[in-house]
Amino acid sequence: MPGASREKLMDRRQFVAGSTAALTTLTTATLPSFAQDTYPSRPITLINPFPPGGAADVVGRPFAAVLEPIVKQPVVIETKAGAAGAVGAQFAANARPDGYTLLLHIVSISGFAEVDKLFGRQPKFTRADFIPIARFTEGPMVLVVNAETPYKTLKELIDDAKKRPDQIVFSSSGLYGALHLPTQLFMNAAGIKMRHLPTNGGGPALTAILGNNSQVLASSIAAANAHIKSGKLRALASYSDKRAASLPDVPTMKEQGLDVEFYLWVGLFAPKGTPEAVVKSIREAAKAAVASDKFATAISNVGDTVRYMDQPDFSKFWDEDAKRVEAAVQSIGKVEG
Repeated sequence: MPGASREKLMDRRQFVAGSTAALTTLTTATLPSFAQDTYPSRPITLINPFPPGGAADVVGRPFAAVLEPIVKQPVVIETKAGAAGAVGAQFAANARPDGYTLLLHIVSISGFAEVDKLFGRQPKFTRADFIPIARFTEGPMVLVVNAETPYKTLKELIDDAKKRPDQIVFSSSGLYGALHLPTQLFMNAAGIKMRHLPTNGGGPALTAILGNNSQVLASSIAAANAHIKSGKLRALASYSDKRAASLPDVPTMKEQGLDVEFYLWVGLFAPKGTPEAVVKSIREAAKAAVASDKFATAISNVGDTVRYMDQPDFSKFWDEDAKRVEAAVQSIGKVEG
């Protein structure tokens, strides 16, 4: 190629390269105005790690409905159930930390790593994989029996369980889940042993007792209240420090001589690494949603209690609550089924 032609070709290539670089610089400079929309700019997914009907579900759905008009984007509940809530939690922990995949979870989120340690397994995720955003509710648990059973009091259940160890069946949301832990604590305190029917969530555990496939269940009041009112389930004891407002005639465990207390709270989490500005936006939107009359009414209707905690308080509470849950797991020890 002649020297002059080569020089022209090189000049043209340099011009094209320079123009491309300039265009890239210009485009990058204008991105904040045109491409980087204010969060949120698309639908938000809330991961429900349990089957429909459990505490996370009955609290999460009204929350999503109230949140939508606040964020002006669709808020979708996506169910990823399994392993007593561990499957959905692991999915959320591995999600892109951009604020568009959030996790609804309950008290049992604090115990998964401790269970893995108990069995000598490497934890799939820990509490450090999440940013606590807000706590919505803190509902007391209630011990219920199928109405076809003869038990009218907690003492009658305990007396029969002592006569027939491993014969009475209790269902739960899964091994070491939020419904297994309080039942096991009750059995430890009462000195009894019942047979465990683990399921993959609070909804299936409730279905099991309604079908009399199990006779006993420790449930959130929110999930069980409608069936207590209909007469299908009989409430024998609440796990709160004082009687629940929605079940004033049901005595507490402590009133009946058992030093057992347990609450089922529902909170919102983001994957670690979510930008601080996005977390702040989620916090503000969540606070407004939970403060709405619509949300309060929905929660009251299912017999649960709104106990909102913003991030600083929730983070501190979660640290303390995790110690209680981990201690409960340790007290139960290795249970295979």
